[in-house]
Amino acid sequence: DTVFALAESPVNQGTLWAGTDDGLVQVTTDDGQHWSNVAPKMPEWSTIDMIEPSPNDGNAAYVAVDRHKLDDFKPYIFKTTDLGKTWSSIVRGIPDGAYVHAVREDPKRKGLLYAGTELGVFASFDDGAHWQPLQLNLPVTPIHDLVVKDDDLVVATHGRSFWVLDDLTPVRQVNAQSAAADVILYQPQTALRLHYPEEFDKRQPVGDNPPPGAIIDYYFKTAPKEEVSLEILDASGKVVRHLSSKEKNEGVQPPEWPDRVERVKTIPANEGMNRFAWDLRYDDPIQIPGAFYSGNGPKGPLALPGDYQVKLTVGGKSQTAPLHLATDPRTKGQEAAVQKQFTLATQVNDRISQLHQAVNAIRDLKSQIQALHKRFGDDQRLKPALAAADDLDHKMSEVEQKLIQVNMKGSEANLAFPDMLNERFDTFSHLIEYGDAEPTKPQLDVFQMLSSQLDEQLKRLAQLKNEDLPKVSEMIKQANLPALIITEKKSG
Repeated sequence: DTVFALAESPVNQGTLWAGTDDGLVQVTTDDGQHWSNVAPKMPEWSTIDMIEPSPNDGNAAYVAVDRHKLDDFKPYIFKTTDLGKTWSSIVRGIPDGAYVHAVREDPKRKGLLYAGTELGVFASFDDGAHWQPLQLNLPVTPIHDLVVKDDDLVVATHGRSFWVLDDLTPVRQVNAQSAAADVILYQPQTALRLHYPEEFDKRQPVGDNPPPGAIIDYYFKTAPKEEVSLEILDASGKVVRHLSSKEKNEGVQPPEWPDRVERVKTIPANEGMNRFAWDLRYDDPIQIPGAFYSGNGPKGPLALPGDYQVKLTVGGKSQTAPLHLATDPRTKGQEAAVQKQFTLATQVNDRISQLHQAVNAIRDLKSQIQALHKRFGDDQRLKPALAAADDLDHKMSEVEQKLIQVNMKGSEANLAFPDMLNERFDTFSHLIEYGDAEPTKPQLDVFQMLSSQLDEQLKRLAQLKNEDLPKVSEMIKQANLPALIITEKKSG
């Protein structure tokens, strides 16, 4: 007899299980002083590949049996709930050919089982009464071992490396009612407030990291035809992030670097399971369509640790689920500093929105003037009105060139042209969130300096809108031309 499997009960200290290559299963409840053969009834010369003492019940255990060396490719899993006095076979749903190497019970949900077989992973939600594949994007390959580590399922394949199924939280919430539901929003696992990198070297032979941020899973029985929205609300009920399945035409900066992590702003809305990772940030500031930045561009401030609500809305109906954002354990005791950092980041975000709103208003007005030239530029009678409009265009361009580098046609254009206020604010917004620390006095001084420079240009723009624009508009009106209108976007 060769012992192939040995495991101690995580519930009852001193209860040990042993399995051999000739079909014996032994158990002791006194730390090995006395053993009893409690093998289930099975074909002779079976190999006990693994014994899984239940992490939820000290009297329960699961046995994975392998007989493929004897040309028997059927699956064999046995379960006991009384220390081996009685056994039951639990393989319904696992096909012939998928002989079993390993079986595990989820430590956080009793009766949720995972089986590693020759043809992949199977799961049972009813303590082995029924099994179904849990394959997803896992290659069809032998699974020789698997383990539940915290909220992840880690599998060891034969020849296809290690694989990890991130976040078992939605799997643990599946029940009999799930099959009948049209929409399900699963309660997310606790998320850690971490500073995730914006880029990493993908050109090396490296694996994929888990999705950064708070993982949000939801299910649609059929793909929704209407728009789906996902909102993150803080403890007071205020919406801090609004996301949608509808793509926005923001003129996003084209990707130039293969190592950069592109932010996903559109949530999936497919039939079946959907997953979206909230990057833990508030709504972005108002954007400038087509603007280039040396990095990923401005984004909303990183949310504070605390309790939030996830709200999923489709077809006029909403579901909510609580979400807890935990402090990075490496920075405990820095709550006051993080609060001050968040306050500054929020102020910077607001200032960037004001700057972008001003640039968008200027460019919209300039495009209207260009349209007037295109339609009426050849009419000599309208030259005075168009000349006045051109003068206004020139004055607004002076403000625009202070706010943003108009020659920025690529992410490295700052090597040839100086950064203006927009690029400086963007760089500053990233610098103040490099870690969980209170803003320094130099950082606060820089913010005041940038804000003063922005206020100066906004004051100049307001003067043009209040004094020059009405005069030009009156001349255009007298010439029977379409009026100039400034439109201001109020939110991002």
